[in-house]
Amino acid sequence: MTFAVGDPSPRDSLARVTRDVVACERCPRLRAWCREVARVKVRRFQEEEYWGRPVPGWGDPAARLLIVGLAPAAHGGNRTGRIFTGDRSGDFLFAALHRAGFASQPTSVARGDGLRLVDCYVAAAARCAPPANRPLPEEMGRCREYLAREWRLLRRVRAVLVLGKVSQDALVALLRALGRVPARAAFAFGHGLRHDLGHGLQLFASFHPSQQNTFTGKLTAAGMDGVLTDINRHLGRRGPKATRRTS
Repeated sequence: MTFAVGDPSPRDSLARVTRDVVACERCPRLRAWCREVARVKVRRFQEEEYWGRPVPGWGDPAARLLIVGLAPAAHGGNRTGRIFTGDRSGDFLFAALHRAGFASQPTSVARGDGLRLVDCYVAAAARCAPPANRPLPEEMGRCREYLAREWRLLRRVRAVLVLGKVSQDALVALLRALGRVPARAAFAFGHGLRHDLGHGLQLFASFHPSQQNTFTGKLTAAGMDGVLTDINRHLGRRGPKATRRTS
């Protein structure tokens, strides 16, 4: 089952998307899993109250960079209520975003920690933490509407950074559904690759900042910095010295 990605309501807003995401119950398997993880917890977080609900995107509403990850982590976003927050993937990602001038601080530990995104918005292909970090194709399809709405509302986006091949496949599927790219267009995935989507829009690819990639050296800080440097160059930014309105 998939959901329409047609023209949005003129009354739509990022705040409304956030409310709809948090209230979503479209995927019984994922909702049951997230609630169970939030109930059982892990020892190091036994004293914390888990979010246990779908996790919305967040960031600068005037962003020119959209980052698309895969899904919240069971004890990261599913615990904290913010994507890439409170887990090792987020530690790696936000340190890199801070070095590149897209984040106000190098850490992302909890909602309300003072972190602001600059010229950047972070979303995910799936909004619930999936078992084994693998959402089913039909679950990704049910989530597509939310990314489509964010895509349309983030009118200044000129660069998209996908984190991992599954995230790239989800984004390309969305762009095809929107008629933004040809149905048969092929987009190879590889760290550091980029694709011209036309009208000044570029797609940039990176390995996902999972521990499987960062602990093994498949993805290094220098490798992530290189991709973000390319993005800054495309956007005409000067990295950490850039100053813009934040959210």
